[in-house]
Amino acid sequence: MGKQVLLSLGLLATLLNSCNWQKSADSITKEIVDAELKTINWNELDQFPLFDSCDETASKTTQQECFQTNLNLHLAMGLQDYEIRSSIPFSDTIFLDFKIDNQGVLTVLNISNHDAILAENPNFNQIVDTCLRALPKLHPALKRGIPVAAQFRVPLVIQVND
Repeated sequence: MGKQVLLSLGLLATLLNSCNWQKSADSITKEIVDAELKTINWNELDQFPLFDSCDETASKTTQQECFQTNLNLHLAMGLQDYEIRSSIPFSDTIFLDFKIDNQGVLTVLNISNHDAILAENPNFNQIVDTCLRALPKLHPALKRGIPVAAQFRVPLVIQVND
């Protein structure tokens, strides 16, 4: 009688398994992926966009500094070729909003209002856009090793002296 009970239990277990009463491998995988996605901070990059001169093995802070330093340097060098005019001396900060897509292509989203500059330099936005588009090749930001798009806001201080 003991063998019949074991055989019946074995048969029942096989039947339950074959009837798909347990979770499928796909549903278990989906649950694991969903749980993992909830733990990811999508507002934070694992690696900043990088210029060729930046070290991709450096710390995140060093990468960010390299990105910002190179961006500021190239932007300043590009803007020095243009003469920004003003009838009065002034200093103003404008903000450049741009996106670097998952291919490393930069797109200018917005240049904050700066009426004093635009009044005497109507092509100022075009000049800034041209300078940003002339940046050296950028490698896109990474999240979990995958290239992702990232948006940035950069302050630009404009000083016009006599």
